[in-house]
Amino acid sequence: MQVQLLRHATLLVKMAGKTLLVDPMLAPRSADEPVPMSANVVRIPLVDLPFPAEELPQLLAGVDAVLLTHTHRDHWDAVAQQMLPKHLPILCQPADIDTLRGQGFTQVLPVEPQLDWEGIRISRTGGQHGTGEIGQMMGTVSGFVLEAEQQRLYIAGDTIWCDEVTQALDQHRPTAIVLNAGGAQFLQGDPIVMTAAEVAKVARYAPHAAVYAVHLETVNHSQEDRAATKAYLTQQGLSNQVHVPADGEWLPLPQSH
Repeated sequence: MQVQLLRHATLLVKMAGKTLLVDPMLAPRSADEPVPMSANVVRIPLVDLPFPAEELPQLLAGVDAVLLTHTHRDHWDAVAQQMLPKHLPILCQPADIDTLRGQGFTQVLPVEPQLDWEGIRISRTGGQHGTGEIGQMMGTVSGFVLEAEQQRLYIAGDTIWCDEVTQALDQHRPTAIVLNAGGAQFLQGDPIVMTAAEVAKVARYAPHAAVYAVHLETVNHSQEDRAATKAYLTQQGLSNQVHVPADGEWLPLPQSH
């Protein structure tokens, strides 16, 4: 298994001879309106993709399927919808079937609760995209556990630390965990994704898993950057277990046993 962070929550996952593109946000820097009701009005993405734009079609040509945790525009943007072939398999939560079919995609494959696809076992997990009224407004979100060749990768999706996360950790015992961090929040309410403190909670709950904090420095409502996240994890004595990858970096995954 190989995993590359492109930017934000966009990952390339190579396992069982297949390449999955996770939560593609592919627009150039500043192409989209800022997330509203935030502390600033900087257009997003805040950074470009970590390679020249002309290389994007070649990268997409090597993708066998897309894995979508949910369809918010920082995980499934207009550029991704336009550039990806409409016949490409889209592995998704059931709540997004109609949206994706309405966008013209013809191979929409819901994961409920499990799907065996091309040698990869995909299990859907729950999450909470915030608390209270804001959490309800953010809608249904999912995570996924990808399992092949004795490796289990848990992509938690846009969730805070909650019972659904501990259930996923207990049930699947992942060897690697990707967490959407940054503590994004609006002018009102609590964070809608994990803070560095919650990343630390996951790491302590699953001490045998390698943990990766992504979803940083790309959208305007994020509160914590890489430096702050790394500093907190170092202070907590977790820097050996939790990695904060740069855009474009291949994650140093543990080897299967």
